Amino acid sequence: MIYKNVPMVSKVVFGRGSFSQLPEILSPLRLNSNAPFLFIADKVFQGNSYLTSRVPLAYRDEILYVSVDDEPTTYKIDEITEDIILRFPQKPSAIIGIGGGSVLDIAKAVSIMLTNPGNAESYLGIGLVKNAPIYHIGIPTLSGTGAEVSNKSVLIGGDGKSSIVSEYITFDQVILDPELIQNVPHHQWFFSAADCFIQSVESEAGHYSNALSISHAREAMKGLENILQADIDSESQQEQLMLGSWHSGLSALHSNNGICRALSFGLIDVLGLKHAISNCIVFNALSDYFPEKVEEFKQMMLIHNIDLPQNLSSNLSDSEIKRMAKISINYQDYWKNAFGNSWKTKFSLDDIIKLYNKM
Repeated sequence: MIYKNVPMVSKVVFGRGSFSQLPEILSPLRLNSNAPFLFIADKVFQGNSYLTSRVPLAYRDEILYVSVDDEPTTYKIDEITEDIILRFPQKPSAIIGIGGGSVLDIAKAVSIMLTNPGNAESYLGIGLVKNAPIYHIGIPTLSGTGAEVSNKSVLIGGDGKSSIVSEYITFDQVILDPELIQNVPHHQWFFSAADCFIQSVESEAGHYSNALSISHAREAMKGLENILQADIDSESQQEQLMLGSWHSGLSALHSNNGICRALSFGLIDVLGLKHAISNCIVFNALSDYFPEKVEEFKQMMLIHNIDLPQNLSSNLSDSEIKRMAKISINYQDYWKNAFGNSWKTKFSLDDIIKLYNKM
């Protein structure tokens, strides 16, 4: 038996208002006055004094705002990395990501590319990163993906959506402040929480799961079931969502994603859907595989008045659906986790196309 040696975030601060401790966390990390702290933040915070006024800036420090209207690409990572190299005389003292899962993935990837040669696309895969990254810190303002604790940066590149997967990519420090997620729009909040719920379901049920991954998945689902079946305004529910994302991410580290995530990547590539919404669309069609959990998910949508897009495949050509299936089937680790090493005897391209036709 070979066991996974899983990288972990070495330092974590949790608590309401903990974002205000950022100056004291950063202070001992500064290398010199020419080595800046670079804050990669979601563009929605530009001009938002509630958050930006509390970002400590000195010397050459700067906030780099990024748009996540579209899924992050390897090209975007290369663009940001090149801009940093050209504009700053020394490598940063630290990269600090402030935002949802996509922003955190961008921060992780940039920290890697500042110390590794070539372009980001050449590092898509497992264990390809050779050099330790710039010290990097994650501060989630939207919880659900588990990006704050994962060992991957999910990007669009090559033949579709893929990941840089490395022990180096895990954040060195994470600040979990539930206050930062209190103003998230309702629909965005739901899809993020539902994505977290779905990831926990797949992780627990997977062939790669073990007692440790199952314990994290169940802890995540317990909190998520509570908050997805009620209103979302209380402080305790904000904390539960942030903890749910953390536990779900840890569960996936020790296990893996499954059929839902594999099928979702096909939808994202062809239709340009956002990650969390795509996962919800797919999961809603998987009652043959997770009957109880899918029914529970449908009840959650009713409670929160969520209408998912329907009959997506009816507007797609045969070639587009076939492309989705080809992309999906390439995520062999996800299929193995869902159905075991013999998964190819159970699923062909035609079988996957039939699943897409249900969506």
